[in-house]
Amino acid sequence: MVAKQYNYGTGRRKSSTARVYLAPGSGKIEVNGRGLDQYFGRETARMIVRQPLALVKAEERFDVKVNVDGGGPSGQAGAIRHGITRALMEFDPGLRPELRKAGFVTRDAREVERKKVGLHKARKRPQYSKR
Repeated sequence: MVAKQYNYGTGRRKSSTARVYLAPGSGKIEVNGRGLDQYFGRETARMIVRQPLALVKAEERFDVKVNVDGGGPSGQAGAIRHGITRALMEFDPGLRPELRKAGFVTRDAREVERKKVGLHKARKRPQYSKR
């Protein structure tokens, strides 16, 4: 049997799911077959994706390949960050306390609240009318 040459992590945020494969390499990040800079237009999203690697000073040590699905750019960036964090912990469990302290290990459980019957949005009520 061939030994696997990568570490895997599943990241989730809002309605996005990211499957992250971390392999030893030169620091290339590929999202859905495109480069990170082509996939995310906003600098903020790119920064969020790079955070865990920057924290453990491993930007140039790994090639990251990501399949991400669902949600919008912000949720996808958060999902990728969560996935990279999990893959790094699989690679070296000793990194966990450092990543935990930075808050990358916890999945952000906030989801969109559903719209209720009789309301305009989840909590926006129709205007009160005295008569």
